[in-house]
Order: sequence, then structure tokens, then C-alpha cells
Amino acid sequence: MARKDEIEEKVEVSVEEGKKKSPLMLIILVILLLLMLVAVGVGAALYFMKQPSEAEKKKTAPVTAAIGPMWTMDSMIVNLADQGGERYIKVSMQFELNSPEVAKELDLVKPKIKDMAIDLLSSKTYAELADNAGKQRLREELMFKANSIITQGKITKVYFTEFVIQ
Repeated sequence: MARKDEIEEKVEVSVEEGKKKSPLMLIILVILLLLMLVAVGVGAALYFMKQPSEAEKKKTAPVTAAIGPMWTMDSMIVNLADQGGERYIKVSMQFELNSPEVAKELDLVKPKIKDMAIDLLSSKTYAELADNAGKQRLREELMFKANSIITQGKITKVYFTEFVIQ
């Protein structure tokens, strides 16, 4: 029986030692858990706060079309071709150009461009210009006719900055 008593005594001693080690082990486990949480938090913060690389910026950057040089045309008031001549249009526009050199030529031929625009606008009726499709057709006609006047470069787009029909 001595053997059994020795075993029971060793078990009691190891249980007492386990109880003594238990608070120390608990503290160590808590510290390890806190360190793991801090490491995960720092990793998450670095992941979400990192700056995207140039390759990533190019992939996610919105595609925007570059706008070329602009040439402004003075505001004009022109009678429309409606019967009675009671309607008129006031229009201001800007031409987008494919190169800055075109602006110099447009400055030289400005009277021709303005005359062409007056002729074109005065040939239109209210019904032709009242909707968006009519305005788009007018833009295309102005661009085509203005491009036929200039010799260097071309006008790529016409923007109306003022468009009033009365």
C-alpha cells in the first residue's frame, strides 16, 4: 500500500504545483492573446492604410479624355428663318482644337468663321434647333464648315456656352 500512498502523494503534489502554476500560465496566455490581437490590428491597419502602387493606380484610375486647346467665339444674336422673323437665337461657343497652332489661324480668319456661323444659324428654324438632336446637328455643321475654312489642324468639338432661343 505504500506504493499507492506514494502515488497519491505525488498526484497531490503535482495538483498543488499545477494550481500554483495556473495563475502564471493564465497571465502568460492573456499576454500572448493580447500580443496576437495587437499584431492582427497593426497588420489590418497597414493593409488598409497602404498607398496603392503605380500599377494599381493605373488599373483603377478613371479614364478621362484629354481636352485640347480651346478657342472662344464671341456671342452672337441672329434672327432665325422662321416666318415673320420674330424668333432669334443668342449663342456663344467654344471650339476645341487638336493643336494650339490652330488658334492662331482661327484668330486670323475670325471674320470668315463668324460670317459662316451667322449664315448657318440664320438658315435654321426654331423647330430644327429646339431639341438636343438639332443642337448636335448644328455642332457638327459648324465644325465641318469651320474646318473647311482653316488649313492647319482642325476643330475637334464645338461647345455651346450660351444658347438662348426667343
